[in-house]
Amino acid sequence: MTEKAGPPETPRRLRADAQRNVDALMKAARTVFDASGVDAPAKEIADLAGVGVGTLYRHFPLRSDLVKAVVESGIDACAAAGPQLSAIHEPGDALAEWLRRYTEFLGTKRGLAPALHSGDPAYEGLSGYFLEKVGPALTALLDTAAADGAVRDDVSAHDLLYAIANLCMPVPGEGPEYNRRMVAVLIDGLRSPRQGVSSGPSS
Repeated sequence: MTEKAGPPETPRRLRADAQRNVDALMKAARTVFDASGVDAPAKEIADLAGVGVGTLYRHFPLRSDLVKAVVESGIDACAAAGPQLSAIHEPGDALAEWLRRYTEFLGTKRGLAPALHSGDPAYEGLSGYFLEKVGPALTALLDTAAADGAVRDDVSAHDLLYAIANLCMPVPGEGPEYNRRMVAVLIDGLRSPRQGVSSGPSS
């Protein structure tokens, strides 16, 4: 039997190109949304990504598609960071570094807030997606750190997620550095008394 030829190379290259375009568009969207908000012109995002506006709309027909993709990619990165940090840090340090990254993630959502709180049904599933992905990652870090004696054992992942979310709310007259400092205070208070306090958030 004659062996069938494999699929042509061109479609694979096109798929790789398309993925690069998607990655570039989401990276550009995060930057533009953070600086100008979700109502920034589509051309500004496309230009920063180095693609045409038509390419943007081909991958993200609606603005809500792009906003949702940006938020989900941030959630995925937060979740993936848990095992990565555990592999290279002591339990208490891994937890503290993850909480700082979570703080940065919340900071990048400021430019997305008008869309996320608009009532658009496109965003209804994001809260559940967040808890499904991030909750287990933080629980694993917290349980390991508590078992190691690095942090107190009377705080849950739920407590930390919402406490830090509240500490990251915009404060009149203050910038993101204020929120980072408040989270650093929380992290210091989370540590077991025998561990002492940290020198503050990493740069």
